[in-house]
Amino acid sequence: MSIPQEHKPPVSGRAAEDLSYYRSEPVSFVRRGTRLHGKREEAWERQAGRFVIDVPRHHADTSVHEDTAFEAEAVYGRRAPLTVEIGSGLGEAVAHAAVEHPERNFLAVEVYRPGLAQLMVRIEQKGLANVRAVQANAPEVLDVMVAPGSVDELWVFFPDPWHKAKHHKRRLVKESFAAKAARALAPGGTWRLATDWSNYAEQMREVLDASPDFESLHPGERAGADSPLTRVRRGGLEGHEPDPGFTDERGGWAPRWDGRVLTSFEGKAHKAGRLVFDLAYRRV
Repeated sequence: MSIPQEHKPPVSGRAAEDLSYYRSEPVSFVRRGTRLHGKREEAWERQAGRFVIDVPRHHADTSVHEDTAFEAEAVYGRRAPLTVEIGSGLGEAVAHAAVEHPERNFLAVEVYRPGLAQLMVRIEQKGLANVRAVQANAPEVLDVMVAPGSVDELWVFFPDPWHKAKHHKRRLVKESFAAKAARALAPGGTWRLATDWSNYAEQMREVLDASPDFESLHPGERAGADSPLTRVRRGGLEGHEPDPGFTDERGGWAPRWDGRVLTSFEGKAHKAGRLVFDLAYRRV
């Protein structure tokens, strides 16, 4: 639902000078339905006021006003390492991790309200207190909302691959986003990524390997015949023509991180015969 103009904060600062600030790049998501039903609607009504952070907006109901300040210690009532998941979907991964690691704080970033409502269901079922969520455009959360160097871990699991070449500009993981991630992550902080599409995996690897702000935690690993990229190209997976002579000599793929629960989305990828590519980098 759009915010009525009379309820929006006045345009000032960078926004006054450049009204394209909040959408300087194409967004990486497509808005879907926002209607809630049944348990999701009930959980949203009970829990959203406490667990969904209400941020000031500009121009769009997923934008984040430049003056937004996320005071993590005040929000969670304690000081603890902060994990941010971009594109939390139905909340499976973040809720599981919050149970396994009660000593950590978690922030779920998602634009799909039914997904956030399902996270509210999980919060109720599991009695979680260390999770918060925000319905917002992820680059703006990293660029505006969270304090520089305040994030201990950043997760980007299975972002929209935007298959067509003309839509690659909408992909989330690119050079400009890496700079925002570097701003948010503390030195030594970890950025974990996963995708089930090889072309996007190559782009992720290219972007992060080229970034002066990150170093791979698994340089050269799973190269050659052990590389999932080699298996995809040689086996003709994902609709590629089989290329028996292809070898990924570069590698750098991380083993599957045991902290990532198998979600329903990843399960569908496995059933469809797609391989999963994991990457992990450290903020230098």
